[in-house]
Amino acid sequence: MFETAEIGNRLSREEYNRETPALREELLELQTELKESPLRVVIIVGGVEGAGKGDLVNLLLEWMDVRGIDTYAFGELTDEERERPRFWRYWRALPSTGRIGILFGSWYTEPIVDRAFKRIRRPRFDQELQRIDAFEEMLAREGTVLIKLWLHLSRAAQKERHRALLKDPRTRWRVSARELGYAKLYQAFRTVSERALRRTSTEHAPWNVIEATDFRYCSLTATRLIRDGIRVALQRAAQPGPPKEPDRPSPQPVNVLRRIDLSRKLTPEAYEEQLPRYQGRLARLNRELALRKRSLTVVFEGPDAAGKGGAIRRVTSALDARNYRVISVAAPTDEERAHPYLWRFWRHLPRTGQVSLYDRSWYGRVLVERIEGFCSREDWMRGYREINAFEEELVEFGTIVVKFWLHVSSEEQLRRFQERQNTPYKHYKITDEDWRNREKWSAYEAAACEMIERTSTEIAPWTLVSAEDKPWARIEVLKTICDRVERALKS
Repeated sequence: MFETAEIGNRLSREEYNRETPALREELLELQTELKESPLRVVIIVGGVEGAGKGDLVNLLLEWMDVRGIDTYAFGELTDEERERPRFWRYWRALPSTGRIGILFGSWYTEPIVDRAFKRIRRPRFDQELQRIDAFEEMLAREGTVLIKLWLHLSRAAQKERHRALLKDPRTRWRVSARELGYAKLYQAFRTVSERALRRTSTEHAPWNVIEATDFRYCSLTATRLIRDGIRVALQRAAQPGPPKEPDRPSPQPVNVLRRIDLSRKLTPEAYEEQLPRYQGRLARLNRELALRKRSLTVVFEGPDAAGKGGAIRRVTSALDARNYRVISVAAPTDEERAHPYLWRFWRHLPRTGQVSLYDRSWYGRVLVERIEGFCSREDWMRGYREINAFEEELVEFGTIVVKFWLHVSSEEQLRRFQERQNTPYKHYKITDEDWRNREKWSAYEAAACEMIERTSTEIAPWTLVSAEDKPWARIEVLKTICDRVERALKS
Protein backbone atom coordinates (compact mmCIF):
# COMPACT_ATOMS: atom_id res chain seq x y z
CA MET A 1 0.00 0.00 0.00
CA PHE A 2 2.82 2.40 0.86
CA GLU A 3 5.08 1.25 -1.98
CA THR A 4 2.90 3.01 -4.56
CA ALA A 5 3.25 6.26 -2.60
CA GLU A 6 7.06 6.21 -2.74
CA ILE A 7 7.58 7.28 -6.34
CA GLY A 8 8.83 10.84 -5.87
CA ASN A 9 5.74 12.75 -7.05
CA ARG A 10 6.37 16.46 -7.37
CA LEU A 11 4.44 19.45 -8.66
CA SER A 12 5.90 22.63 -10.09
CA ARG A 13 4.98 25.97 -8.60
CA GLU A 14 3.44 27.03 -11.92
CA GLU A 15 1.17 24.00 -12.12
CA TYR A 16 0.20 24.39 -8.47
CA ASN A 17 -0.69 28.06 -8.93
CA ARG A 18 -2.64 27.26 -12.07
CA GLU A 19 -4.76 24.57 -10.40
CA THR A 20 -5.51 26.05 -6.98
CA PRO A 21 -7.92 28.96 -7.77
CA ALA A 22 -10.53 26.73 -9.44
CA LEU A 23 -10.11 24.03 -6.80
CA ARG A 24 -10.64 26.50 -3.96
CA GLU A 25 -13.77 27.81 -5.66
CA GLU A 26 -15.13 24.29 -6.08
CA LEU A 27 -14.52 23.45 -2.43
CA LEU A 28 -16.39 26.55 -1.28
CA GLU A 29 -19.33 25.80 -3.59
CA LEU A 30 -19.54 22.24 -2.30
CA GLN A 31 -19.36 23.50 1.26
CA THR A 32 -22.36 25.72 0.56
CA GLU A 33 -24.31 22.74 -0.87
CA LEU A 34 -23.33 20.66 2.13
CA LYS A 35 -24.96 23.14 4.52
CA GLU A 36 -28.37 22.39 3.01
CA SER A 37 -27.87 18.60 2.90
CA PRO A 38 -28.52 15.83 5.46
CA LEU A 39 -24.82 14.93 5.37
CA ARG A 40 -21.85 15.66 7.58
CA VAL A 41 -18.20 15.26 6.54
CA VAL A 42 -15.36 13.86 8.65
CA ILE A 43 -11.84 14.29 7.27
CA ILE A 44 -9.23 12.16 9.02
CA VAL A 45 -5.66 13.39 8.55
CA GLY A 46 -3.19 10.74 9.62
CA GLY A 47 0.24 9.60 8.57
CA VAL A 48 3.93 9.47 9.27
CA GLU A 49 5.42 11.88 11.82
CA GLY A 50 6.91 14.84 10.01
CA ALA A 51 4.73 14.40 6.92
CA GLY A 52 3.18 17.86 7.23
CA LYS A 53 -0.23 16.91 8.60
CA GLY A 54 -0.51 20.21 10.45
CA ASP A 55 0.41 22.15 7.32
CA LEU A 56 -2.34 20.39 5.37
CA VAL A 57 -4.94 21.14 8.05
CA ASN A 58 -3.90 24.80 8.08
CA LEU A 59 -4.24 24.92 4.29
CA LEU A 60 -7.76 23.45 4.42
CA LEU A 61 -8.77 26.05 7.00
CA GLU A 62 -7.32 28.78 4.80
CA TRP A 63 -9.07 27.62 1.63
CA MET A 64 -12.50 26.84 3.08
CA ASP A 65 -15.09 28.68 5.18
CA VAL A 66 -13.93 28.03 8.75
CA ARG A 67 -17.40 28.89 10.09
CA GLY A 68 -18.57 25.50 8.85
CA ILE A 69 -15.59 23.50 10.09
CA ASP A 70 -14.78 21.95 13.46
CA THR A 71 -11.13 20.99 13.95
CA TYR A 72 -9.89 18.61 16.63
CA ALA A 73 -6.30 17.71 17.43
CA PHE A 74 -6.34 14.70 19.74
CA GLY A 75 -3.46 14.56 22.17
CA GLU A 76 -3.09 13.02 25.60
CA LEU A 77 -6.32 11.97 27.28
CA THR A 78 -7.86 14.47 29.69
CA ASP A 79 -9.09 13.34 33.12
CA GLU A 80 -12.65 13.59 31.82
CA GLU A 81 -11.83 11.35 28.86
CA ARG A 82 -10.00 8.74 30.95
CA GLU A 83 -13.18 8.23 32.97
CA ARG A 84 -15.21 7.14 29.95
CA PRO A 85 -14.90 4.54 27.17
CA ARG A 86 -12.24 5.24 24.52
CA PHE A 87 -14.62 6.31 21.74
CA TRP A 88 -16.39 8.90 23.93
CA ARG A 89 -13.93 11.63 22.93
CA TYR A 90 -14.51 10.89 19.24
CA TRP A 91 -18.31 10.82 19.49
CA ARG A 92 -18.13 14.28 21.01
CA ALA A 93 -16.09 15.50 18.04
CA LEU A 94 -18.56 14.37 15.38
CA PRO A 95 -19.90 17.36 13.42
CA SER A 96 -23.61 18.00 12.98
CA THR A 97 -25.28 17.79 9.58
CA GLY A 98 -24.11 20.41 7.10
CA ARG A 99 -20.72 20.77 8.77
CA ILE A 100 -17.19 19.42 8.29
CA GLY A 101 -15.05 17.95 11.01
CA ILE A 102 -11.27 17.72 10.54
CA LEU A 103 -9.64 15.21 12.87
CA PHE A 104 -5.93 15.71 13.33
CA GLY A 105 -5.29 12.32 14.88
CA SER A 106 -8.23 9.96 15.31
CA TRP A 107 -9.55 6.64 16.62
CA TYR A 108 -6.64 4.98 14.77
CA THR A 109 -3.90 6.66 16.77
CA GLU A 110 -4.08 4.80 20.07
CA PRO A 111 -4.23 1.22 18.72
CA ILE A 112 -1.46 1.90 16.17
CA VAL A 113 0.84 3.42 18.80
CA ASP A 114 0.06 0.67 21.31
CA ARG A 115 0.80 -2.05 18.75
CA ALA A 116 4.01 -0.37 17.51
CA PHE A 117 5.29 -0.21 21.09
CA LYS A 118 4.09 -3.82 21.68
CA ARG A 119 1.72 -2.78 24.45
CA ILE A 120 -0.97 -4.92 22.85
CA ARG A 121 -0.74 -8.17 20.90
CA ARG A 122 -1.90 -8.68 17.35
CA PRO A 123 -5.29 -10.30 18.24
CA ARG A 124 -6.19 -7.30 20.39
CA PHE A 125 -5.00 -4.95 17.65
CA ASP A 126 -7.14 -6.73 15.07
CA GLN A 127 -10.09 -6.59 17.47
CA GLU A 128 -9.67 -2.81 17.71
CA LEU A 129 -9.55 -2.58 13.92
CA GLN A 130 -12.80 -4.56 13.67
CA ARG A 131 -14.40 -2.16 16.12
CA ILE A 132 -13.19 0.81 14.10
CA ASP A 133 -14.58 -0.73 10.92
CA ALA A 134 -17.99 -1.28 12.55
CA PHE A 135 -17.93 2.29 13.91
CA GLU A 136 -17.16 3.77 10.51
CA GLU A 137 -19.80 1.65 8.79
CA MET A 138 -22.36 2.93 11.29
CA LEU A 139 -21.25 6.55 10.67
CA ALA A 140 -21.50 6.09 6.91
CA ARG A 141 -25.01 4.65 7.16
CA GLU A 142 -26.01 7.56 9.39
CA GLY A 143 -25.08 10.15 6.75
CA THR A 144 -21.40 10.74 7.54
CA VAL A 145 -18.99 11.16 4.62
CA LEU A 146 -15.65 9.72 5.74
CA ILE A 147 -12.58 10.98 3.87
CA LYS A 148 -9.45 9.31 5.23
CA LEU A 149 -6.06 10.72 4.20
CA TRP A 150 -2.75 9.09 5.13
CA LEU A 151 0.32 11.24 4.45
CA HIS A 152 3.33 9.01 3.80
CA LEU A 153 7.07 9.61 3.86
CA SER A 154 9.90 7.18 3.26
CA ARG A 155 12.36 6.77 6.10
CA ALA A 156 14.96 8.83 4.25
CA ALA A 157 12.45 11.60 3.53
CA GLN A 158 11.36 11.66 7.17
CA LYS A 159 14.96 12.01 8.38
CA GLU A 160 15.58 14.81 5.90
CA ARG A 161 12.40 16.61 6.97
CA HIS A 162 13.37 16.41 10.66
CA ARG A 163 16.93 17.52 9.88
CA ALA A 164 15.71 20.61 8.03
CA LEU A 165 13.22 21.57 10.76
CA LEU A 166 15.77 21.13 13.57
CA LYS A 167 18.39 23.15 11.71
CA ASP A 168 16.22 26.28 11.54
CA PRO A 169 15.61 27.97 14.97
CA ARG A 170 12.23 29.19 13.70
CA THR A 171 10.94 25.64 13.07
CA ARG A 172 12.86 23.63 15.68
CA TRP A 173 9.86 23.72 18.01
CA ARG A 174 7.83 21.65 15.54
CA VAL A 175 9.90 18.52 16.21
CA SER A 176 9.09 17.17 19.67
CA ALA A 177 11.03 14.55 21.61
CA ARG A 178 8.02 12.27 21.25
CA GLU A 179 8.05 12.64 17.48
CA LEU A 180 11.75 11.77 17.36
CA GLY A 181 11.04 8.74 19.53
CA TYR A 182 8.38 7.58 17.09
CA ALA A 183 10.81 8.10 14.22
CA LYS A 184 13.22 5.60 15.77
CA LEU A 185 10.48 2.99 15.40
CA TYR A 186 9.80 3.89 11.77
CA GLN A 187 9.68 0.32 10.49
CA ALA A 188 7.45 -0.88 13.34
CA PHE A 189 5.01 1.98 12.76
CA ARG A 190 5.07 1.35 9.03
CA THR A 191 4.24 -2.34 9.43
CA VAL A 192 1.47 -1.69 11.94
CA SER A 193 0.01 1.23 9.99
CA GLU A 194 -0.09 -0.71 6.75
CA ARG A 195 -1.99 -3.54 8.46
CA ALA A 196 -4.43 -1.02 9.92
CA LEU A 197 -5.02 0.70 6.58
CA ARG A 198 -5.49 -2.54 4.66
CA ARG A 199 -7.99 -3.87 7.16
CA THR A 200 -10.03 -0.68 7.39
CA SER A 201 -9.99 0.55 3.80
CA THR A 202 -13.57 -0.29 2.94
CA GLU A 203 -16.19 0.71 0.41
CA HIS A 204 -17.85 3.04 2.91
CA ALA A 205 -14.56 4.50 4.22
CA PRO A 206 -11.54 3.94 1.92
CA TRP A 207 -8.04 5.09 2.78
CA ASN A 208 -6.16 7.45 0.45
CA VAL A 209 -2.38 7.21 0.80
CA ILE A 210 -0.61 10.35 -0.41
CA GLU A 211 3.12 10.81 -0.82
CA ALA A 212 4.02 13.87 1.27
CA THR A 213 7.61 14.56 0.15
CA ASP A 214 6.47 17.52 -1.95
CA PHE A 215 3.90 19.65 -0.14
CA ARG A 216 2.44 21.14 -3.31
CA TYR A 217 1.71 17.68 -4.71
CA CYS A 218 0.43 16.45 -1.34
CA SER A 219 -1.90 19.38 -0.70
CA LEU A 220 -3.34 19.43 -4.22
CA THR A 221 -3.93 15.66 -4.17
CA ALA A 222 -5.58 15.83 -0.75
CA THR A 223 -7.91 18.71 -1.64
CA ARG A 224 -8.93 16.98 -4.88
CA LEU A 225 -9.83 13.86 -2.92
CA ILE A 226 -11.87 15.94 -0.49
CA ARG A 227 -13.64 17.71 -3.36
CA ASP A 228 -14.46 14.44 -5.12
CA GLY A 229 -15.60 12.74 -1.91
CA ILE A 230 -18.03 15.52 -1.01
CA ARG A 231 -19.31 15.87 -4.58
CA VAL A 232 -20.09 12.16 -4.97
CA ALA A 233 -21.75 12.01 -1.55
CA LEU A 234 -23.99 14.99 -2.36
CA GLN A 235 -25.03 13.38 -5.64
CA ARG A 236 -25.94 10.15 -3.83
CA ALA A 237 -27.83 12.04 -1.13
CA ALA A 238 -30.01 13.63 -3.81
CA GLN A 239 -31.26 10.17 -4.77
CA PRO A 240 -34.24 8.77 -2.81
CA GLY A 241 -33.28 6.52 0.08
CA PRO A 242 -35.17 3.57 1.58
CA PRO A 243 -38.73 4.50 2.61
CA LYS A 244 -39.65 5.13 6.22
CA GLU A 245 -42.78 3.15 6.89
CA PRO A 246 -44.40 1.92 10.11
CA ASP A 247 -43.58 -1.73 10.77
CA ARG A 248 -46.05 -4.24 12.13
CA PRO A 249 -43.90 -7.07 13.49
CA SER A 250 -45.36 -10.56 13.60
CA PRO A 251 -45.84 -12.19 17.01
CA GLN A 252 -42.76 -14.11 18.11
CA PRO A 253 -42.94 -17.93 18.35
CA VAL A 254 -41.95 -17.60 22.00
CA ASN A 255 -43.53 -14.62 23.74
CA VAL A 256 -41.27 -14.02 26.75
CA LEU A 257 -43.50 -11.19 28.02
CA ARG A 258 -46.53 -13.44 28.35
CA ARG A 259 -44.47 -15.83 30.43
CA ILE A 260 -43.96 -13.20 33.14
CA ASP A 261 -45.93 -14.02 36.26
CA LEU A 262 -47.99 -10.84 36.68
CA SER A 263 -49.60 -12.13 39.88
CA ARG A 264 -46.49 -11.43 42.00
CA LYS A 265 -47.35 -9.09 44.87
CA LEU A 266 -45.92 -7.70 48.10
CA THR A 267 -47.94 -6.91 51.17
CA PRO A 268 -47.65 -3.32 52.43
CA GLU A 269 -45.84 -4.64 55.52
CA ALA A 270 -43.28 -6.57 53.46
CA TYR A 271 -42.71 -3.56 51.21
CA GLU A 272 -42.15 -1.20 54.15
CA GLU A 273 -39.67 -3.66 55.65
CA GLN A 274 -37.71 -4.41 52.46
CA LEU A 275 -37.54 -0.92 50.92
CA PRO A 276 -35.10 0.65 53.44
CA ARG A 277 -33.05 -2.56 53.53
CA TYR A 278 -32.35 -2.58 49.81
CA GLN A 279 -31.97 1.17 49.60
CA GLY A 280 -29.36 1.04 52.36
CA ARG A 281 -27.55 -1.76 50.57
CA LEU A 282 -27.54 0.24 47.33
CA ALA A 283 -26.25 3.34 49.12
CA ARG A 284 -23.25 1.37 50.43
CA LEU A 285 -22.58 -0.09 46.99
CA ASN A 286 -22.75 3.36 45.43
CA ARG A 287 -19.90 4.50 47.66
CA GLU A 288 -17.89 1.42 46.72
CA LEU A 289 -18.48 2.17 43.02
CA ALA A 290 -16.70 5.47 43.47
CA LEU A 291 -13.82 3.88 45.38
CA ARG A 292 -13.38 1.20 42.71
CA LYS A 293 -13.68 3.74 39.86
CA ARG A 294 -16.60 1.94 38.25
CA SER A 295 -19.76 3.47 36.82
CA LEU A 296 -23.34 2.20 36.63
CA THR A 297 -25.87 2.60 33.82
CA VAL A 298 -29.45 1.47 34.44
CA VAL A 299 -31.96 1.26 31.59
CA PHE A 300 -35.74 1.25 32.13
CA GLU A 301 -38.05 0.20 29.31
CA GLY A 302 -41.61 -1.05 29.21
CA PRO A 303 -45.16 -0.06 28.25
CA ASP A 304 -46.55 3.36 29.15
CA ALA A 305 -47.70 3.50 32.80
CA ALA A 306 -45.64 0.44 33.75
CA GLY A 307 -44.15 2.31 36.72
CA LYS A 308 -40.73 3.20 35.37
CA GLY A 309 -40.71 6.64 36.99
CA GLY A 310 -41.74 5.29 40.39
CA ALA A 311 -39.05 2.62 40.28
CA ILE A 312 -36.43 5.20 39.33
CA ARG A 313 -37.43 7.43 42.26
CA ARG A 314 -36.93 4.53 44.70
CA VAL A 315 -33.45 3.99 43.28
CA THR A 316 -32.42 7.64 43.38
CA SER A 317 -33.64 7.94 47.00
CA ALA A 318 -30.74 5.66 47.91
CA LEU A 319 -28.11 7.67 46.01
CA ASP A 320 -26.16 10.85 46.65
CA ALA A 321 -27.69 13.50 44.37
CA ARG A 322 -24.19 14.57 43.33
CA ASN A 323 -23.43 11.11 41.94
CA TYR A 324 -26.36 10.31 39.68
CA ARG A 325 -28.29 11.64 36.75
CA VAL A 326 -31.73 10.67 35.45
CA ILE A 327 -32.07 10.99 31.68
CA SER A 328 -35.62 10.98 30.32
CA VAL A 329 -35.50 10.12 26.65
CA ALA A 330 -38.17 11.77 24.52
CA ALA A 331 -38.34 12.80 20.87
CA PRO A 332 -34.88 13.92 19.68
CA THR A 333 -34.09 17.62 19.58
CA ASP A 334 -32.91 19.36 16.42
CA GLU A 335 -29.33 19.09 17.70
CA GLU A 336 -29.71 15.36 18.32
CA ARG A 337 -31.28 14.74 14.91
CA ALA A 338 -28.26 16.44 13.32
CA HIS A 339 -25.95 13.72 14.67
CA PRO A 340 -25.80 9.91 14.37
CA TYR A 341 -28.48 8.15 16.41
CA LEU A 342 -26.30 6.95 19.32
CA TRP A 343 -24.63 10.37 19.77
CA ARG A 344 -27.32 11.54 22.19
CA PHE A 345 -26.56 8.56 24.45
CA TRP A 346 -22.78 8.60 24.21
CA ARG A 347 -22.70 12.23 25.33
CA HIS A 348 -24.49 11.39 28.60
CA LEU A 349 -22.28 8.49 29.70
CA PRO A 350 -21.37 8.74 33.38
CA ARG A 351 -17.88 9.32 34.69
CA THR A 352 -16.35 6.68 36.93
CA GLY A 353 -18.12 6.55 40.28
CA GLN A 354 -21.29 8.00 38.75
CA VAL A 355 -24.73 6.50 38.00
CA SER A 356 -26.92 7.18 34.96
CA LEU A 357 -30.56 6.10 34.94
CA TYR A 358 -32.38 6.12 31.61
CA ASP A 359 -36.15 6.48 31.55
CA ARG A 360 -36.37 4.97 28.07
CA SER A 361 -33.15 4.67 26.13
CA TRP A 362 -31.31 3.77 22.92
CA TYR A 363 -33.82 0.96 22.47
CA GLY A 364 -36.22 3.51 21.01
CA ARG A 365 -34.74 2.77 17.60
CA VAL A 366 -36.04 -0.84 17.62
CA LEU A 367 -39.30 0.04 19.40
CA VAL A 368 -40.99 3.41 18.85
CA GLU A 369 -38.96 4.41 15.76
CA ARG A 370 -39.65 1.02 14.19
CA ILE A 371 -43.37 0.93 14.98
CA GLU A 372 -44.06 4.58 14.16
CA GLY A 373 -42.00 4.65 10.95
CA PHE A 374 -39.51 7.27 12.15
CA CYS A 375 -36.64 5.34 10.55
CA SER A 376 -36.24 2.93 7.65
CA ARG A 377 -36.27 -0.84 7.98
CA GLU A 378 -32.51 -0.84 7.27
CA ASP A 379 -31.96 1.56 10.18
CA TRP A 380 -33.79 -0.42 12.85
CA MET A 381 -32.51 -3.77 11.58
CA ARG A 382 -28.90 -2.70 12.04
CA GLY A 383 -29.87 -1.08 15.33
CA TYR A 384 -29.64 -4.42 17.16
CA ARG A 385 -26.01 -4.91 16.13
CA GLU A 386 -25.04 -1.32 16.91
CA ILE A 387 -26.72 -1.40 20.33
CA ASN A 388 -24.97 -4.63 21.27
CA ALA A 389 -21.63 -3.15 20.19
CA PHE A 390 -22.34 0.01 22.20
CA GLU A 391 -23.11 -1.94 25.37
CA GLU A 392 -20.07 -4.16 24.84
CA GLU A 393 -17.84 -1.06 24.81
CA LEU A 394 -19.42 0.16 28.04
CA VAL A 395 -18.91 -3.16 29.81
CA GLU A 396 -15.33 -3.58 28.53
CA PHE A 397 -14.50 -0.18 29.99
CA GLY A 398 -15.90 -1.21 33.37
CA THR A 399 -19.41 0.24 33.28
CA ILE A 400 -22.02 -1.99 34.92
CA VAL A 401 -25.06 -2.14 32.63
CA VAL A 402 -28.41 -3.21 34.11
CA LYS A 403 -31.49 -3.32 31.85
CA PHE A 404 -35.10 -3.65 33.01
CA TRP A 405 -38.28 -4.31 31.10
CA LEU A 406 -41.17 -3.46 33.44
CA HIS A 407 -44.29 -5.21 32.21
CA VAL A 408 -48.01 -4.84 32.91
CA SER A 409 -51.09 -6.33 31.30
CA SER A 410 -53.16 -4.37 28.81
CA GLU A 411 -56.00 -4.29 31.36
CA GLU A 412 -53.78 -2.84 34.09
CA GLN A 413 -52.44 -0.21 31.71
CA LEU A 414 -56.01 0.85 30.88
CA ARG A 415 -56.86 1.10 34.59
CA ARG A 416 -53.82 3.31 35.23
CA PHE A 417 -54.58 5.50 32.20
CA GLN A 418 -58.10 6.09 33.49
CA GLU A 419 -56.79 6.82 36.97
CA ARG A 420 -54.39 9.41 35.58
CA GLN A 421 -57.17 10.99 33.55
CA ASN A 422 -59.50 11.19 36.56
CA THR A 423 -56.91 12.50 39.05
CA PRO A 424 -56.14 16.23 38.59
CA TYR A 425 -52.54 16.10 39.83
CA LYS A 426 -51.81 13.15 37.49
CA HIS A 427 -53.15 14.78 34.31
CA TYR A 428 -49.60 15.60 33.13
CA LYS A 429 -48.84 11.88 33.00
CA ILE A 430 -51.36 11.08 30.27
CA THR A 431 -51.29 12.35 26.68
CA ASP A 432 -53.10 11.67 23.42
CA GLU A 433 -49.97 9.86 22.26
CA ASP A 434 -50.32 7.38 25.14
CA TRP A 435 -53.79 6.45 23.92
CA ARG A 436 -52.55 6.13 20.32
CA ASN A 437 -49.71 3.86 21.41
CA ARG A 438 -52.17 1.69 23.28
CA GLU A 439 -53.92 0.89 20.00
CA LYS A 440 -50.63 -0.68 18.83
CA TRP A 441 -50.18 -2.89 21.90
CA SER A 442 -49.68 -6.09 19.89
CA ALA A 443 -47.08 -4.52 17.58
CA TYR A 444 -45.10 -3.10 20.50
CA GLU A 445 -45.29 -6.44 22.33
CA ALA A 446 -43.94 -8.32 19.29
CA ALA A 447 -41.16 -5.76 18.77
CA ALA A 448 -40.20 -5.94 22.46
CA CYS A 449 -39.97 -9.75 22.33
CA GLU A 450 -37.68 -9.55 19.30
CA MET A 451 -35.61 -6.83 20.96
CA ILE A 452 -35.14 -8.87 24.13
CA GLU A 453 -34.13 -11.94 22.15
CA ARG A 454 -31.56 -10.05 20.05
CA THR A 455 -30.05 -7.84 22.77
CA SER A 456 -30.14 -9.89 25.98
CA THR A 457 -26.45 -10.72 26.00
CA GLU A 458 -24.26 -12.40 28.57
CA ILE A 459 -22.63 -9.09 29.47
CA ALA A 460 -25.86 -7.03 29.46
CA PRO A 461 -28.90 -9.28 29.97
CA TRP A 462 -32.46 -8.05 30.24
CA THR A 463 -34.31 -8.45 33.53
CA LEU A 464 -38.05 -8.86 32.98
CA VAL A 465 -40.02 -7.52 35.93
CA SER A 466 -43.67 -8.04 36.75
CA ALA A 467 -44.94 -4.50 37.35
CA GLU A 468 -48.64 -5.25 37.85
CA ASP A 469 -47.97 -4.66 41.54
CA LYS A 470 -45.83 -1.52 41.92
CA PRO A 471 -44.31 -2.43 45.33
CA TRP A 472 -43.19 -5.81 43.98
CA ALA A 473 -41.59 -4.17 40.92
CA ARG A 474 -39.76 -1.53 42.94
CA ILE A 475 -38.22 -4.05 45.32
CA GLU A 476 -37.31 -6.36 42.42
CA VAL A 477 -35.52 -3.48 40.69
CA LEU A 478 -33.57 -2.49 43.81
CA LYS A 479 -32.62 -6.08 44.60
CA THR A 480 -31.49 -6.78 41.03
CA ILE A 481 -29.32 -3.65 40.89
CA CYS A 482 -27.67 -4.56 44.19
CA ASP A 483 -27.01 -8.14 43.08
CA ARG A 484 -25.57 -7.09 39.72
CA VAL A 485 -23.33 -4.40 41.22
CA GLU A 486 -22.04 -6.74 43.94
CA ARG A 487 -21.30 -9.46 41.41
CA ALA A 488 -19.50 -7.03 39.10
CA LEU A 489 -17.38 -5.58 41.91
CA LYS A 490 -16.35 -9.04 43.06
CA SER A 491 -15.22 -9.98 39.57
